[in-house]
Amino acid sequence: MLGLVVTILVASSGACGPATDRASDRPTGSAAVTAATPTTPATGNASPEGGGTATATAAPTTTPVPTPGHEVYGFLPYWEMDSGIAAHLRKTALTTLGLFSVTAATNGTVDTTSTAYARISGTLGRQLVREAHQRHTRVELVFSSFGFARNRAFFGDVARQDKTIASLVGLVRRLGLDGIDVDVELLDLQLVDAYGSFVGRLRAALVAADAADRLSVATTGTVTGAVMAASAAEAGADRIFLMGYDYHWPESQPGASSPIHRRDSDGGDLVKSLDLYAAVGVPVQRTLLGLPFYGMSWPVTDPSIGAASTGTGASWILSQHADVLNDRTIVPQRDDREMVEVYTFRESGGGWRAVYVDSPATLAAKLDLANARGLAGAGFWAIGYERGLPAYTALVAAFAAGKPMQ
Repeated sequence: MLGLVVTILVASSGACGPATDRASDRPTGSAAVTAATPTTPATGNASPEGGGTATATAAPTTTPVPTPGHEVYGFLPYWEMDSGIAAHLRKTALTTLGLFSVTAATNGTVDTTSTAYARISGTLGRQLVREAHQRHTRVELVFSSFGFARNRAFFGDVARQDKTIASLVGLVRRLGLDGIDVDVELLDLQLVDAYGSFVGRLRAALVAADAADRLSVATTGTVTGAVMAASAAEAGADRIFLMGYDYHWPESQPGASSPIHRRDSDGGDLVKSLDLYAAVGVPVQRTLLGLPFYGMSWPVTDPSIGAASTGTGASWILSQHADVLNDRTIVPQRDDREMVEVYTFRESGGGWRAVYVDSPATLAAKLDLANARGLAGAGFWAIGYERGLPAYTALVAAFAAGKPMQ
């Protein structure tokens, strides 16, 4: 796999936690990544993330940082596809729009019973595609497969995968789209080779149907995600979207969803994930840095930055709190290490609640990181979450135009 070795030292055979949402395959501090001389391709015999220590071995490089690109990939989830989303997209400077998402039924074909399928393939979805093309924006269909059990069944059955490939390519052609994004989360490391093979066969089928089509993947900032990204790149994936978020989650201690440098030592951050991707040989020229249009809130002990949580956190969607974000009398604290804004509020019961959320200024610092690394561009989860907040829309436009971020 790109002339590198990934050795998995198994400490236990158990999978990581039972959660199945986007935050489940989280960066941890358990992986040591060491640059050394490349040898032979990676072999299997791996445990799920969290079950041991992984060492990735790759050749040091003296290649200069390439000129950064300014592509902007925006995931549009089906629940944001409403009567106002077309107008919002007209103001949003995207190079690629990812329609999230369709899944596979047990027989391998695209599941046509879901709300997501209905919206993507329906009147509104077709309007969004038509208008995106008028703006010279590419549109990709997102194929998602989440959960260890689901992915074991899918990636253990080549015939089922091939039915999915044919069904996805057929749907792309019927809808007049420009490619597919593959978003697989919670995958056993033993199945990375099967995942890479699926990505390669899907891309080949796409290009055979239309040479202009493109195949993207979305992968996490974990060891598993980095190895999946390297496998996908070797298989020919045109873009790798590093999901640079969910480094803190509802059950974690408070902190930025997307920290540049983590305040504590118990976990990953954007710099560590980008270093990890580089160590396993993911090409920077094909990498997009994914950033969040959402924050997290927790009940906490006091209003200081880093105060301990007293309960489970919750997602904090920007558009649902536009009144707070647009109110200049409400001034957050800035955590300059994690690079995130921290709002603290008194709760009705007398306790404190802390919100860790990115502002346009903190996102600009992270987009600067994408530029400094020479990445192909950046992207966001999720388009629609920033509605009613024009400063975020302006930031996206400035990045797409190649303007200075700071």
